[in-house]
Amino acid sequence: MSAFSPALSETLRIRFGDRFSTSRALREQHGRGESHHTPAIPDAVVFAETTEDVAEIVRLCAAEDVPVIAFGAGTSLEGHLTAVRGGVSIDLSRMSQIVRVSAEDLDCTVEAGVSREQLNTYLRDMGLFFPIDPGANASIGGMAATRASGTNAVRYGTMRENVLSLTVVLPSGQVIRTGGRARKSSAGYDLTRLFVGSEGTLGIITEVTLRLYGLPETISAALCSFESVEQAVNAAIAVVQLGIPVARMELMDRGLIAAVNAYSNLSLEIEDTLAFEFHGFPAGVQEQVDMVKAIVEENGGKDFEWANAAEERNRLWKARHNAFYAVVSQRQNAKGWSSDVCVPVSQLSNCILKTRELLRDCSVPAAILGHVGDGNYHVVFAVDPTNQVELDEVAAINKKMVQHAISVGGTSTGEHGVGTGKIGYLRGEYGDAVDLMAVIKNAIDPTGIMNPGKVLPG
Repeated sequence: MSAFSPALSETLRIRFGDRFSTSRALREQHGRGESHHTPAIPDAVVFAETTEDVAEIVRLCAAEDVPVIAFGAGTSLEGHLTAVRGGVSIDLSRMSQIVRVSAEDLDCTVEAGVSREQLNTYLRDMGLFFPIDPGANASIGGMAATRASGTNAVRYGTMRENVLSLTVVLPSGQVIRTGGRARKSSAGYDLTRLFVGSEGTLGIITEVTLRLYGLPETISAALCSFESVEQAVNAAIAVVQLGIPVARMELMDRGLIAAVNAYSNLSLEIEDTLAFEFHGFPAGVQEQVDMVKAIVEENGGKDFEWANAAEERNRLWKARHNAFYAVVSQRQNAKGWSSDVCVPVSQLSNCILKTRELLRDCSVPAAILGHVGDGNYHVVFAVDPTNQVELDEVAAINKKMVQHAISVGGTSTGEHGVGTGKIGYLRGEYGDAVDLMAVIKNAIDPTGIMNPGKVLPG
């Protein structure tokens, strides 16, 4: 457990004043994410406002081997925020400055606590946007730490492709910069990619330099329904294989459509559904639309419905982003258990059908959804966190789904990250490479104070 002492508590209180707290309610808030994972609360919470604040907190904690856990918006789904050894939660939400924007270079630098929606609101009048959209209004630092992606990844990539450099506080309290603003470099090890996706286990990200994109001149969206999930997935695969540059291509099974209708007051046809969004110049968008419509019809799709007005599109994507809460809302006092895998696109139909079969006799509400353009799909369960029989049932389904994804060349998590929830699958996915990960972890964080109990087994 944590070595958090009265002396360290008093030092932090003197240094940070009312930005330091041991309030039970605040600690409970910082010891959990959005999902079913059992909370584990930190000993204290400190609100950082600068990189130097973070460095000072880390130095003080490192001197006493006290764990530190970075906290952004609290939207994680795999137990990333649980303080399994106690320690100090460093809340970065007040680090919300947009440091600079270069419209000419299509990049910007932001503090870690800047939210995705905050950044895009700021950029809109410049004709720019940041496309990575995991659904939740997550912090940019958290998105980098978990290598987030989301609905636009099929066209714009993930955080891995869109982070140019980072400012990181190491376990010693040293502050480093992992790169510059150049779009490519052959100099030295790629430290940026090392920290993107490290989930706070190697250091705390305090600033992020990002790629930006021009707002599309034309945006068009469409929905189409299918009689079977196999038809929908086959249509999605055909769109990918033909190289049509759709901006979004989302699968929502009929169970999710029913839940979303009830939660978001919609009246969508309750069938397996694909939702598309197209970006570009008018002629290019029309060409994409015509090609996708033909593919959809060839695969049994029907009712190709448009949502061209911004208000209609926003309502559609808000409903999709609320899918997690829509499923959970079907039961009183339920918690969400959301799992995700990513597989080669050629294996997508097989994997989703196998998952559908696993869910056939599931005793709790569940739905399949996914960013099928890049082979990533999710299952959301509404579970009673006090019912161990239920939790064991869902864990067994989740295990079979993940193991099958890995067996066909996929990954245990396409975007949620490992946290505590997927640790058990890492060696099955990477084999002895996990030992090299442990060597890196031990070299950078020899005392193991950075978000312990996450990512690596043991």
